[in-house]
Amino acid sequence: QARMLARTRIAVASGTAALLSRHRSVAELLSGGEALGGSADEEISNWSATHSAMPSLYFEPDSTDAVGQVIAFMHAAGQKLRVVGSALSPNGIGLSDGAMINMAQCSKILSVDPERRQVTVQAGARVSEVVEALRPHGLTLQNYASIAEQQIGGFVQVGAHGTGAAIPPVDEQVVSMRLITPALGEICLSEADNPRLFRLARVGLGALGVVSEVTLQCVPAHKLVQRVSVETRAGIAARHAELLQHQHMRYMWIPHTDTVVVVTCDPLGEGDGGGAPPPPVDEAWATEPLRELLLQRAPEQKAGASGMNFAQLRDALLELAPLDKSHVADVNRAEAAFWKRSQGARVDWSDRILGFECGGQQWVSEVALPCGAVGASDGRDLQYMTDLLALIEASDIPAPSPIEQRWSRRSASPMSPAHSAGEDDLHSWVGIIMYLPIDRPEARQAITDAFWDYNAVCRRQLWPKYDAHQHWAKIEPPADAAERAAVRRRLRDRFPVDEFNAARRELDPKNILSNRLLDALLEADP
Repeated sequence: QARMLARTRIAVASGTAALLSRHRSVAELLSGGEALGGSADEEISNWSATHSAMPSLYFEPDSTDAVGQVIAFMHAAGQKLRVVGSALSPNGIGLSDGAMINMAQCSKILSVDPERRQVTVQAGARVSEVVEALRPHGLTLQNYASIAEQQIGGFVQVGAHGTGAAIPPVDEQVVSMRLITPALGEICLSEADNPRLFRLARVGLGALGVVSEVTLQCVPAHKLVQRVSVETRAGIAARHAELLQHQHMRYMWIPHTDTVVVVTCDPLGEGDGGGAPPPPVDEAWATEPLRELLLQRAPEQKAGASGMNFAQLRDALLELAPLDKSHVADVNRAEAAFWKRSQGARVDWSDRILGFECGGQQWVSEVALPCGAVGASDGRDLQYMTDLLALIEASDIPAPSPIEQRWSRRSASPMSPAHSAGEDDLHSWVGIIMYLPIDRPEARQAITDAFWDYNAVCRRQLWPKYDAHQHWAKIEPPADAAERAAVRRRLRDRFPVDEFNAARRELDPKNILSNRLLDALLEADP
């Protein structure tokens, strides 16, 4: 069987070779890692503090040469080395109790090509930094996830996405990339150079190599007009085809209400920018329903409530009784009133419009499901929501708001949850959520247990019916062995897991780049 790659190794730096020659045991090899800049006794947590790790060594190299030295060193030692970005992923996909490597100091903007509308960056560059580097050239990224602090490497490796029925997930912006692999050193991938592996590696989960450099396709910088409106469920059904025509569009469904928040964004047309900007929403007035409910339920918070914004008020309200379905429904109704008062428009650059407030610490689970073609939804996206809301409202699930629904065109990356064959295939992304208090461990655990029950109901009753699969940054293996095996089987049915694992064996034969999460999801059943 032909190898996927030519055997083109890079030389291990002389300093690394010297270390390897001096250290014989694994313990000695790990201690030698400190000479490469590794530190011990670091605790790394993800953004919501739902996952943490105590890596044996934590590396933050400041050059790609240093990255190569660390990878070569750990490969020789046969020890784990998991790459992590900004640690934003809800499931902690980048964490490991083995060694970890963070690309944050490899963050240079290497070049901008205005003619081709392309930018080449090191993988540790944050989305926000790339956007600012593009701004003087009149360019921007095609789409954004909600958070601009993601490192570019993680942004593409987990298959991040924004929203827009005609816009694919962000991995489709990747023109070429460089991977530093344990077995073959640095390799360059593009559609012209090993296209099948290139597509596989675009959503490579950090398991095929450490992304060191990425070239992204950009678009001309543009302003967007964002409009926030409120619809009923029946109104959404009647207007859905029309609403999908907007360049960017998302729904926020509010359980236990007949309110759906619609957020649309479209380019500011020529001649549209001459008038005065729309007046901002009066937040004190808009948040009044939430503030009044908080003072009814917790009058002792009167002093602090006046200074709270929308997200803080919602968090404070939910913290009072996060698992009481009746209370959560009351909070949702107050939130619906907030959104009715927040309808309006704003105009700004696309990067400033498409990022948005995600709320506090949280559990979140998101799936992608096929739903027809661009410009012609087959109705499965709305039927999924009808079934999900009916399931919630007929059960004891204390589901807070919002259930967010977004759309994307298909991805050609085989490991993307939005991968499919048709160029115009349409996929919908649906995310459920529960919010976590920061300093109440018992309450956090109770909410965690309730959320996984909520997620399990969706996994059993909805996902197989709609061919829905979780976002790689939000998938968690079930605790039950039989259900975990069922998840693995569904993944193998949906993704080319055997091909992906073959690439892993080729590029990382000692499996040092993996962690327990990936092994649990991608290993074959015994």
